[in-house]
Amino acid sequence: MDFPELAESDFQAIRTLMARISGITMASHKRQLVAGRLMKRLRALSFNSFSEYVAFLVAPMNEEERRLAVDLLTTNETFFFREEEHFRLLEKWLQSYSGTSLKIWSAACSSGEEVYSLAMVLQEARLPCPWQLSGSDLCRHALNSATQGIYPMSRCTGIPDEYLKRYCLKGVGEMEGYLQITPLLRNQVSFHCINLNEPLPADMTSFDVIFLRNMLIYFDMDAKQSILERICSRLKMGGLLFIGHSESINGLSLPLTALGSAVYRRSS
Repeated sequence: MDFPELAESDFQAIRTLMARISGITMASHKRQLVAGRLMKRLRALSFNSFSEYVAFLVAPMNEEERRLAVDLLTTNETFFFREEEHFRLLEKWLQSYSGTSLKIWSAACSSGEEVYSLAMVLQEARLPCPWQLSGSDLCRHALNSATQGIYPMSRCTGIPDEYLKRYCLKGVGEMEGYLQITPLLRNQVSFHCINLNEPLPADMTSFDVIFLRNMLIYFDMDAKQSILERICSRLKMGGLLFIGHSESINGLSLPLTALGSAVYRRSS
């Protein structure tokens, strides 16, 4: 099958669908990226044009296909100990933590590297209380990867050597060139499919720390306000919120006080 052209009208239909489902507004220059990522669905469904696929995609009964499309179009680039300064700050904060339990949420965890980075920090902290660590994302494919905890070595350069020895298993044979996070950590974390652009699950309890990094850049101000209001509703008083260093919450009305570079405390 030749690579068909994604017409402007079809691209706009996909942009509208993405905005409605995920709240993400795709830039106008992303047309070729969208075409490349969705091409595999055209082949799988034996469609000859994007117009056929878009008509199928927006049909009311094809909710599962819409989920697949969102998975394919959601950016999942991440790596271990990204923005390392945040992990060092968390380590220092944990040294004086005196609660009876600790709950942390990685709210846009992609394929899990952030969650397992946090798990290594928590395990090393030797806290005198139990801890729970949850990761969530909209992309089901990324969450499946996170649950398995298997990563190519090329994506693991940020892991300190001592952590590699303690918390990672080197692949052999057909798994050469990969590593897997040890069961010790995999068994202590949980992953959930959550759309932050919608009301959060009613059974979600409050967290002491929430990481919401490198995700707000995809949303306009109104969407940021709504998402962060939901996030703050699940952050305990005095709890910490980490956002990406390239992100800003200036101009938003939120119960947060800045503590440092892209770190905030819930103050009311």
